Amino acid sequence: MTLDETAATTPDPPVREVVPAHRFDEARLRGWLRERLPEVGERLQVQQFQGGASNPTFLLTSGEGRRYVLRKKPPGQLLASAHQVEREYRVMKALEGQIPVPRMRALCEDAEVIGTPFYVMDYLAGRIFRDAALPGLAPAERAAIYDDLNATLARLHQVDFQAVGLGDFGRPGNYFERQVARWTRQYRDAATETIPAMDALIEELPARIPKDQSVSIAHGDYRLENVMFHPTEPRIIAVLDWELSTIGHPLADIAYNAFLWRSHGASWGSLDGVDFATSGIPTEAEYVAAYCRRTGRGEIEDWPFLMAFSIFRLASISQGVYARTLAGVLASEREAVNGCPALAEQALAILHGQE
Repeated sequence: MTLDETAATTPDPPVREVVPAHRFDEARLRGWLRERLPEVGERLQVQQFQGGASNPTFLLTSGEGRRYVLRKKPPGQLLASAHQVEREYRVMKALEGQIPVPRMRALCEDAEVIGTPFYVMDYLAGRIFRDAALPGLAPAERAAIYDDLNATLARLHQVDFQAVGLGDFGRPGNYFERQVARWTRQYRDAATETIPAMDALIEELPARIPKDQSVSIAHGDYRLENVMFHPTEPRIIAVLDWELSTIGHPLADIAYNAFLWRSHGASWGSLDGVDFATSGIPTEAEYVAAYCRRTGRGEIEDWPFLMAFSIFRLASISQGVYARTLAGVLASEREAVNGCPALAEQALAILHGQE
């Protein structure tokens, strides 16, 4: 879905042959697509995008050179409520014209076609920045990139979800209570060892939930790596990876987004070592203040809780990724390392005001 990580200089997207664990009947896919997208034609090349620890994603190239992206659930036994490609399709379809998203083409909920539900969307050529420090760019361009990342999230939170047909996309209210319960369940379902910091968070987070009951569309995984920028301009052309989206709390999104300033893992994204005075990249406080200005918010209640909750979610997700890696159902070639313990300890330190 991207031309290059830092500049539009590479003509081909980062794809490879489909890994054995994710192969499916390509002829059956082609037949299904031709009924819905006749322009696909007789020939179809299927390649897999590199990386990705959640929903396997594939580049489809027709004989005429048209390109599409297919995103499917992974094989094997899945955690409850995870890998919701159907929800991804629905929310992006609803947000066309509201937020930059790819054009949705078709959804297949019949697992008999290629083994799992999947959807197909248009391929977009652009930039996805894996290195949050944005090396090689001028300070003004870095500032503009982070400003549009901020502005797009603020715009998402101001979308009337009822008006775009997402009134039943989630349950309004009590978002943090439900989310703490959800990620507790998913952590325990995927547990491979005892992690004391996770147990402490599970006990302490519910008592710190703020009174603010704001409601909006919540992306759930909004960060620099999950948006695509124009090939040459510092503006977002697509917000991607919506599988965790719901009707939720906007402050959960901005806190999760701002974890970038607390992250020490390059694989997720980190700003360690950045000189905020000269780089053009805002500080965490400046970034959050810009969001508050755009959304008309005053002071945010209990920011440490919001940040700790966001990291708790990441810790639970990391535990699930680790468990699926051990089970051999991921496309990732990285060594299986459990990031959950360190994340949980960081979240607990922030909750206690120690970081």
